[in-house]
Amino acid sequence: MSNVLSVEKIFHAYGTQPLLDEAELRIDYGERVCLLGRNGEGKSTLMRIIAGELTPDGGVVRLAEGCNLAMLPQTLPSNSPDTVLETVAAAFPETGRLLLRFAELSQQGAAVDMDELERVQAGIEANDGWMLQQRIDRILLQFGLDPDHRVAELSGGWQRRVLLARALASDPDLLLLDEPTNHLDVPAIRWLEDTLSGFRGALLFISHDRAFIRKMATRIVDLDRGKMTSWPGDYDRFLELKEKALEDEERERALFDKRLAAEETWIRQGIKARRTRNMGRVRALKAMRDQHRERRNRTGTASFSVEAAGQSGKLVVEAKKASFGYPGSGPIIRDLDLLILRGDKVGLVGENGTGKTTLLKLLLGQLEPTSGELRLGTQRQVAYFDQLRDELDLEKTALDNLAEGREFIDIQGQRKHVLGYLGEFLFSPQRARSPVKVFSGGERARLLIAKLFSQPANILVLDEPTNDLDVDTLELLESQLVEFPGTVVVISHDRDFLDNVVTSTLFLDGSGRVQDTVGGFSDWRRQGGTFPAERSGSSATSAGSTSPANAEPAPSVAVQSRPDVKASSNGKKLSYKLKRELELLPSEIANLEAELEAVQQQIGDPAFYGGEPEKVSATLARLTELEAALEKKIARWMELEEMAES
Repeated sequence: MSNVLSVEKIFHAYGTQPLLDEAELRIDYGERVCLLGRNGEGKSTLMRIIAGELTPDGGVVRLAEGCNLAMLPQTLPSNSPDTVLETVAAAFPETGRLLLRFAELSQQGAAVDMDELERVQAGIEANDGWMLQQRIDRILLQFGLDPDHRVAELSGGWQRRVLLARALASDPDLLLLDEPTNHLDVPAIRWLEDTLSGFRGALLFISHDRAFIRKMATRIVDLDRGKMTSWPGDYDRFLELKEKALEDEERERALFDKRLAAEETWIRQGIKARRTRNMGRVRALKAMRDQHRERRNRTGTASFSVEAAGQSGKLVVEAKKASFGYPGSGPIIRDLDLLILRGDKVGLVGENGTGKTTLLKLLLGQLEPTSGELRLGTQRQVAYFDQLRDELDLEKTALDNLAEGREFIDIQGQRKHVLGYLGEFLFSPQRARSPVKVFSGGERARLLIAKLFSQPANILVLDEPTNDLDVDTLELLESQLVEFPGTVVVISHDRDFLDNVVTSTLFLDGSGRVQDTVGGFSDWRRQGGTFPAERSGSSATSAGSTSPANAEPAPSVAVQSRPDVKASSNGKKLSYKLKRELELLPSEIANLEAELEAVQQQIGDPAFYGGEPEKVSATLARLTELEAALEKKIARWMELEEMAES
């Protein structure tokens, strides 16, 4: 395989501690490499350096000649005024601007400025813009995106899909993804896995979603104390090798420290020994001292525990035929029968927008059912993770956010210094006194958990607690939740997390029904659990054209070249009418493509814009009609193909 990326001796530091210390990395075409490391190790910094957004203090990044690089950032465009089409077209800054302007001018009819229209078209043709337009249209169609939607009005999952569409529209040789599964529900994560599996270029991604890593990674690269180590094989093999490497390192350091102590004893011997000492040995001791001084110890493991309150009553919540709906809407929760007892660990699963948060509020007593019965237990002390997300003041330090002026806090009956407590969450005294606005996403998540667990509670309610947590902290959180004597209710799209923590799974299918299954996510799957999109075989187009801002995308086809249009051999599963429609669509699409090509050739004639303005406007309008009709026909063909294959 040929090399697409070489990172050579990259050095980068903030303050006195280097994040990247002569880090090196090489990636070949076709590889899917997962970059792992604890929060704050510099993974996102390395991504920005590779993407050219940040200049390192030393070293060099080399891309293969002609390599096209695209990056999916971790931060979503929450305040972007652009439409989906404008965002995706930004993959080609100059040509995209011309294509958007051409579309605007084409809508002006007889009032169009013909000179400007001619200049715009000439610019598009000079940059092969019509081919890029077709690529953008195909990506939008396959991703199920409405080109006229405002990006800021979309949910996090749809925004991430828009950004991925922009990245893939440029047909990159190297694609960088920073926490791509954040804000996605399980069907959207599976869609992402299928999409990226069809990507032919090289992939470098950061993720702490273990199921996603197992599915995608062909190699693991670990960033630890500024150094990067490549581990061949899958994620589970990496865990085995990494643990052995850390054990070997600990033994080697112990032997080194023992030799150093012996040499320090020797150098401090009496006068007679000093007269006869070997100067080479003295120089060797100095070198050992320097080596010990420059040693970078691995950040300790978080050691937090949950502050448990007194026991709640045995009954936590009981629902009998309980339903809830907001005024003017249908029921969000319908005929709920549920019993949660003290010590239960309950996971809520469902596509975004299916009512998980509403169900949480019912279970917490924040909402009253509109019909049926809901009974809450006694002596409940609830700590709600989602509420804490809004309580972090980014201008204040971690210390002030947690202690609010106090020097000590009470944890499990013990009085602890706030700095000591934050140290259990891997915050050094210096970091604890830093403003939260400079923290990474993982550090903010750890601070939120520290704040949550400082509150006495016998019921923990966690809404997406795993976002941005590194694997070590995530695994410790899992163990603490399992050992917690109280009740846990958690919303999560992290499949491994659910399997490791919960004892029962509540699935919301979007119709208001809640299915109760014993066990975790995999148990729900084994017992026949499926998402609505999987049962209906809904297409990406239908999902994109009707998606509200708070909905998530359904699984769709992987990114690929435009499919060969042909009738399906599986049409026997369709009704006669739909089968006949599917058989006729290929010829209809071919006719539209032929007419569209003829119109494009007509417009491409330099003499076209010298004709009568009415004819020019009519031809441009016909071009718009043909493009819309072709897109609609292809969408219908894909929908029927999926129905035939389901």
